[in-house]
Amino acid sequence: MFSGKTEELIRRLRRAKIAQLQVEIFKPASDTRYHDEDIVSHNQNTIRSTPVHSAVEILLLAGDCDVIGLDEAQFFDQSIVDVCNSLANQGKRVIVAGLDMDFKGLPFGPMPDLMAIAEYVTKVHAICVSCGGVAQYSYRTAANQDIVMLGESDTYEARCRACFPLLS
Repeated sequence: MFSGKTEELIRRLRRAKIAQLQVEIFKPASDTRYHDEDIVSHNQNTIRSTPVHSAVEILLLAGDCDVIGLDEAQFFDQSIVDVCNSLANQGKRVIVAGLDMDFKGLPFGPMPDLMAIAEYVTKVHAICVSCGGVAQYSYRTAANQDIVMLGESDTYEARCRACFPLLS
């Protein structure tokens, strides 16, 4: 969290639009933190998107677009891997943003498989709120132990390895 994943996704999708490519953008319908439909970064940059309840819907809605953007991919089930492969095999550029680890520091949902099949992986990092170092962990400050819990800076902090309390 707070590393600029959504910001980078929006930047790449806007560049594709400037290049006159047909772009479709999707996010999980369950992600309503900033807006029900738009993808919104922590810096309040926005881009129109289509909320979907399942990954399979993306195949139905992608149509003849050139570029597909997916935000918060960790919230999809494993079928998102097949969906992304199918889209890429059709010659579409698929740009995915999501957390690779959950609040326990473990691989998050389908992200490891998506990273494994991707041609390119860009890993962005936040700044540790404790020491100012490079942060790769999302430390949950709330007591909730559910793997999926929507939240922002009131619920999560970016932490480096040294400042992240290992929960195992």
